[in-house]
Amino acid sequence: MFAPYSTFGSRQAMSSAYTRVGVESSVAGGASPHRLVLMLMDGVLEAILQARGAIAARDVEAKGRAIGRASRILEEGLKAALDLKSGGELAHNLHALYTYVIGRLMHANLHNDEAALLESQRLLQPVRDAWTEIGAQTLAG
Repeated sequence: MFAPYSTFGSRQAMSSAYTRVGVESSVAGGASPHRLVLMLMDGVLEAILQARGAIAARDVEAKGRAIGRASRILEEGLKAALDLKSGGELAHNLHALYTYVIGRLMHANLHNDEAALLESQRLLQPVRDAWTEIGAQTLAG
């Protein structure tokens, strides 16, 4: 079991959030909680890349959509699925990280601040990489 996430509620929350942000997949068909976290992390990072491109292209509407998507995935998927009661320090640290990144995304949206998007990306990428490594170890073990 993945300590910061409960197995029942988190899967449901992550699946629901992933569906709400418009991603077509077989999430409802039984993706594991681990796979759902990776999909959500990929969705957040992809949305941040899209927002960076929109800022460069001076496309305010696309920037807002991309940042909104990243924020929703963080808030309604990853953050909502954390099991703060039994997930221990890791769950609380992830909660704080996701809250901070959501704030940086709002700042980036208001100020067209690509540096805030880069910071968000740099903060989330190691978490995504760790989940990838966990999956590889789980399959190998």
